[in-house]
Amino acid sequence: MKPTVHDIARIAGVSLATVDRVLNGRPGVRGVTREKVEKAIASLGYVRDLAAANLAKGRTYRFTFILPSNDNSFMIGLGREVEAAMQRSSVERTRIDIVRVPAFDTPALVAALEAVRSVPPDGVALVAIDEPGVRAAVEKLAEAGIAVVTLVSDLSGSARHHYAGIDNIAAGRTAANLMGRFLSKVDGRVGVLAGSMMVRDHRERLEGFLSVLSEDFPQVAILPVMEARDDATAAEALVWEALRRHVGLNGIYNLGAGNRGLIRALRAVAPEKRPVVIAHELTASTREALLDGTIDAVLNQDAGHEVRSAIRVLKAKADGLPVLAAQERIRIDIFLKDNLP
Repeated sequence: MKPTVHDIARIAGVSLATVDRVLNGRPGVRGVTREKVEKAIASLGYVRDLAAANLAKGRTYRFTFILPSNDNSFMIGLGREVEAAMQRSSVERTRIDIVRVPAFDTPALVAALEAVRSVPPDGVALVAIDEPGVRAAVEKLAEAGIAVVTLVSDLSGSARHHYAGIDNIAAGRTAANLMGRFLSKVDGRVGVLAGSMMVRDHRERLEGFLSVLSEDFPQVAILPVMEARDDATAAEALVWEALRRHVGLNGIYNLGAGNRGLIRALRAVAPEKRPVVIAHELTASTREALLDGTIDAVLNQDAGHEVRSAIRVLKAKADGLPVLAAQERIRIDIFLKDNLP
C-alpha cells in the first residue's frame, strides 16, 4: 500500500496538522520538527497526489487563452472549442478567459501576455508569433511560475512548457509527397500560399515541403512564396495573379488559411486548367471544394484535441505532475473526397 500522511505523522511523532503544514510549506513549524517530518517522508518514499489533493479542496484552475481575431475559419473553430471548454468548466474545475488579439500583431500579443501577469492565472495558452518580444514575454510568465502552452504554432527557443499542435515539418513533407505523386512526375511549377513567415508553423510546413520536393521531385519548380496574412481576399488576388502570370502552374500548396479566397480564384478557371491543390484544415469551404474537385487533398489537425490537450497539460503543470506525451500527440489527418468524415 502507498504510504499516507497518517504514516508520516506516526513515524515523525507529530500531529496530522503539522504534517499538513510541512507538505504545504506553511509557517508555524519549528525547524527540528520540520526536519523530522521531512525525514519520515523520505524514508517512506511518500509522493503526494497533488491532483487528488486539489480535487478534495475543490480547487478551480484559472487559465487564459490568447487567440488571434481574424476571419480564419480554423481559428474561429479553435475559439469555439475553447468556448465549449468554458461550458464544461464546472465539471473540469476550470475558469477560462479568452483574450483576442489581431493576427500576426506582435506588439498586441506581447501586450496581452504582459497584461496576464497583473492577475496571474494558473496557466496561459497562446497561438504564438515566433518573435523575440513574444519569447521574452513568455519567459517572464514562466519565471513567475505560470505554465505556458503554445497552440497550433510553436515558439522556438522559448521557456514555454508544452506545444499542443501537429508536427508541421511532417505536414509539409506529407503535402510535398502528395503533390509530387499527384503531378505524376510531370515537369511544372508549384505555387506556395502562406499566411506569414512570422509564424513558426508556416515556416516549418514550407521547410518540409521544399525538402521533399527537392529530394524526390527535382523536376518541380517552386515559385516565390505568396503571403496573404490568412486573409481570403488577399489570397484570392494573389492566386488569381499567379494563375494569370504562370501558364505552367501545375500545383498550389496553401500552407496557411485564406482557403475561401483560394477556392474563389480556382473556380474562375476552367476545371481542365486548374492546378493540383493541397490545403490545410477541413472546414465547410474545403469540404465542399474537395467534393467538387476544386481541392485535391486537405491536411487537418483536430482543434478540439489541441484545446483539450492544452487544458490537461496546464492542469498537470499547475499540479507539478508529468505530462503523458502519447496522450497529447496531435495527429495529422489526410482527407480526400473519398474519405471525408
